[in-house]
Amino acid sequence: MDKKYIGTIVEESLKDNLIINDLKILSVRISRDDNPADRWHMYQVEMTEEQIEKMAEVIKENGWYMHFWDSEKNIIAVFSHRIFRFNFDDKTSWTQAVEYGLSIGIPKEQLDFLIES
Repeated sequence: MDKKYIGTIVEESLKDNLIINDLKILSVRISRDDNPADRWHMYQVEMTEEQIEKMAEVIKENGWYMHFWDSEKNIIAVFSHRIFRFNFDDKTSWTQAVEYGLSIGIPKEQLDFLIES
C-alpha cells in the first residue's frame, strides 16, 4: 500500500484546476479577502508520493509551492519542476528547499512548511 501524505493545495497556484477533481479532498477553505478576486481556495488533500510528484508539472512557475507531510513528519515540497524531500524536525535539511523558494520570489516567512496534526 502506498504511503499517504497530507497537504494543502491552493487552487490559484495551479495551471489547470481540473486536477482537483482527481484528488481525495479532506476539507476546503476559502480565504476571507473582501475582494472575491483576491480569495484563495485551499483544499486539504490526501495523496500518494506518485500523485505529489505529478504536481510539479501543474503548479505555476514563480512564487508558488505546495508541501505534503506523512505521519513521521517527512516533507515533500513541490515547486514547478522541482521537488525537495526533508524532515520537518531537522531544520538543517530544509536549506535547499528554502534557498530555492527564495530564488523564485517566495518570501522567507512563507517557507515555513507548517504541518497540521
